[in-house]
Amino acid sequence: MDKNNVFELTSAGHSTDPLTEILRTGARHLIQVAVQSEFQEFLAQYQDRRLDTGRAAVVRNGHHPEREIQTGIGPVTIQVPKVRAKDGTAVVFRSALVPPYIRKSQSLEAALPWLYLKGISSGEMQSALQALLGPKAAGLSAGTVARLKQAWAEEYEQFRQAKLDLDQWVYIWADGIYSGLRGEDDKLCVLVVIGVNAQGKKHFLAIEDGVRESKQSWREVLLGLTARGMNAPQLAVGDGAMGFWAALEEVFPTTREQRCWMHKTGNVLNALPKASQPKAKQALHDIWQAETKKDAEKAFDLFVKTYEDKYPKATNCLHKDREELMAFYDFPAKHWQSIRTTNPIESTFGTIRHRTKRSKGCLSRQGMLHMMYKLGMCAQENWRRLRGFEYLAKVIVGVKFCDGEEVTESSKNHNQIAA
Repeated sequence: MDKNNVFELTSAGHSTDPLTEILRTGARHLIQVAVQSEFQEFLAQYQDRRLDTGRAAVVRNGHHPEREIQTGIGPVTIQVPKVRAKDGTAVVFRSALVPPYIRKSQSLEAALPWLYLKGISSGEMQSALQALLGPKAAGLSAGTVARLKQAWAEEYEQFRQAKLDLDQWVYIWADGIYSGLRGEDDKLCVLVVIGVNAQGKKHFLAIEDGVRESKQSWREVLLGLTARGMNAPQLAVGDGAMGFWAALEEVFPTTREQRCWMHKTGNVLNALPKASQPKAKQALHDIWQAETKKDAEKAFDLFVKTYEDKYPKATNCLHKDREELMAFYDFPAKHWQSIRTTNPIESTFGTIRHRTKRSKGCLSRQGMLHMMYKLGMCAQENWRRLRGFEYLAKVIVGVKFCDGEEVTESSKNHNQIAA
């Protein structure tokens, strides 16, 4: 028999699941920062211990060899710093978070996924760290927690000031992410911008606290990007929030606009009765899944003609952004899957929305902002390059595309004959 029914199984310690890799990376970084903060707290106890020359008697002395701790999400590599006493009196640093010889811990297995999402919360950092070792954990002083929180804040501020002029940014995706906050009626609105450079690599460009999705808030975000050296992108993808588009027109007037089909589909269907939604949804898909702009226009007109008499609100919602919904047809076809929606942002922050819904707004404003930043940075490490990235150079220099294909002299002549 030619059919093979034998399948190779991956080991639990080497899962290729993207979410597991994100959790593992975040857990390793969090534990490493926590151990470093714990070590600094340990050294502070000996700051008055000096040699005759006045120099510190207890100093850092490299690291112990790396070792793996088996957890519920696979192996996490940890490296613990060493200490040396120059005055002859032995001093040994033993981490309470990662005790010597530990290779596997049930408390660690249970804590890591939760710790990753809870670890940068302003009010719950200490309880998160204690989950690693249980109620008898030592070394988790207020000073250690303060160092950890400061490390997250400094990392976020460095991200906000990083220069953007070393890359040519071709496309950007923009969206507002809302999450509940502790003790506040208003939700936190985080304004997020993701960009793709000429090499096809996607990066977070901005994760900022905004006032709703107002024009002024988005204007401040975009002006901040220009101050960091960002060029005017060729295309911006976003939902129908008027604040962003009004700000974009002022700051980057040459940038084309592409409305998100996912948001638009949801808005149109909300104006229709539930019984009509399945058929209408398929009719909307026929528009943006058409092979050519001409076919898409026909499907667009058919949708309007079908529903405008009974449901004018739905057709008006669709018709007002007609030109912006069709912009992707003027760009390479291999990019259509990525530039028709704001999915890069939506997929990244889906976990955040789920976590804040379950916690019912337990985080402070800064804690929530830092948590969104850390989740985004870890997710970014696993992003793949944009499909068809080799066409980005042509988009940058202004090569024309029609229905996803490059416009050449031969194609022009063919179109003229067909017309």
